[in-house]
Amino acid sequence: MAVRKPSTERQRRLGVELRRMREHIGMTINEAATLHRTDRTTVSNTESARSGVSSDRVRVWATNYRCPDAHYVDGLVAMARERGPNWWDDYRGLLPAGLLDIAEMEHHAAVLLSAQIMHVPGMLQLPDYMRGIFAEAVPTMDPADLERHIEFRVRRSALLDRSDPPTCEFLVHESALRMRFGDRNVLRRQLEFLLAQTERSNITLRVVPFEAGGFANAGSSTLYACGPVAALDTVQIDVPTGVTFLHAETHLVNYRAALDRMRERAIEPEGSVGFIRRLVKGI
Repeated sequence: MAVRKPSTERQRRLGVELRRMREHIGMTINEAATLHRTDRTTVSNTESARSGVSSDRVRVWATNYRCPDAHYVDGLVAMARERGPNWWDDYRGLLPAGLLDIAEMEHHAAVLLSAQIMHVPGMLQLPDYMRGIFAEAVPTMDPADLERHIEFRVRRSALLDRSDPPTCEFLVHESALRMRFGDRNVLRRQLEFLLAQTERSNITLRVVPFEAGGFANAGSSTLYACGPVAALDTVQIDVPTGVTFLHAETHLVNYRAALDRMRERAIEPEGSVGFIRRLVKGI
């Protein structure tokens, strides 16, 4: 099979899962190649996402590996069937690849859990608020790049307007609701918009107030995307060099626990709406 263009995070994830499946039964690449009646290079390139893989091949390999989890295999088969182009491909080469990978992850998620410490969640931001955030970037963005980032983030938020939007839960720290990016009016409009979004049936918003004290993973924001089965969940976090994605079992367990602890310290949805309304009145 021909070597593909640079792979996306989701394509790499499919390869990783095929490797994990093989390693789970203690099989070497050479042994797998013999079992699949192919060569070592094909197995290696497929697991590293240097080559694409068909849905039929995914199912055959899973059968050869005696994988007992039918729902997990179905999830991998669905990933192999995904074909572009997608709207985020319009930005390939124009924006960091990690941002496109986030859009792809959000697009395929059944549930999105977002914990934000210093910013209103990206999908719930207004353009003027985004502009205030990006204006603080170091090094400074040129005007065209700044507007491109804003346009991309707006298009990401269109996910919420789909006929089948993901279920979203946003845990937002009080600091994110008070931090100003832009002037006082920008913050007021942003919080009013945030309140309007809580009326969507698929959105739950909980505020974590200062008085709640400390909580796990308080130093960073987290986006947790739930797949068709828990083993195919993904965590995305921001790092100084861009974004990173985590999906090892230990990472998933720990981040789920951290989000659960943060939720325990958060105000219930109805109370959170009242909390934000009081902030708006004070601006």
